[in-house]
Amino acid sequence: MTACNPQQNLQGRERLTRLADFLFEAGMLRKTPRSGYQFLGTGNENVAEHSFRTAVIGWVLAREAGANAEHTALMCLFHDFHEARIGDFNYVNRIYNTTKPRAAIEHATEGTGLEDSLLGLWDELEEATSLEARLAQDADQIDLILNLKQELDLGNKYAGKWMEAALQRLRTPQGNALAQTISETDHTDWWFIGPDRSWWERKNGKK
Repeated sequence: MTACNPQQNLQGRERLTRLADFLFEAGMLRKTPRSGYQFLGTGNENVAEHSFRTAVIGWVLAREAGANAEHTALMCLFHDFHEARIGDFNYVNRIYNTTKPRAAIEHATEGTGLEDSLLGLWDELEEATSLEARLAQDADQIDLILNLKQELDLGNKYAGKWMEAALQRLRTPQGNALAQTISETDHTDWWFIGPDRSWWERKNGKK
């Protein structure tokens, strides 16, 4: 029996229809859980949530480094797009399972007119030779570090071990500096000691 090309049924569709397909596929990331939290025991997020904050972090890091912030953010935004098709494999899963993430990107973008742009971003990120790619790689880790710090603050001692490992994977001075500060910052400070501390003194909101 001949193996079926997953894209055969999509051949001949108009470009705008393929763009619609692509955007429906992007929505799958909202339904694709990040699987590492199964082992951590607490916390959860989907791939879309992870990709959004990773893009924000990448933009911030690139500005700190004097790099191209928009280009870095785009790499971050699409860095896990392939997981709409293959799911998220954590480090234990990868011992036993293999995937073809670049093929997933190729199939997702075929006929959309986005092929060259997104595959170029994918290849640059994987090669990690440009400053923007290294910053994007760091942004990916820092999003995890932010989540781990929150779980550590909430009492999961194992999150500290995970955070130590993630800190060692950082590639840039800007990523290291930001991640170190995150590891020393209470995740509630931004709102608990925010601009209007008198709210806590009033308690019920009365003056």
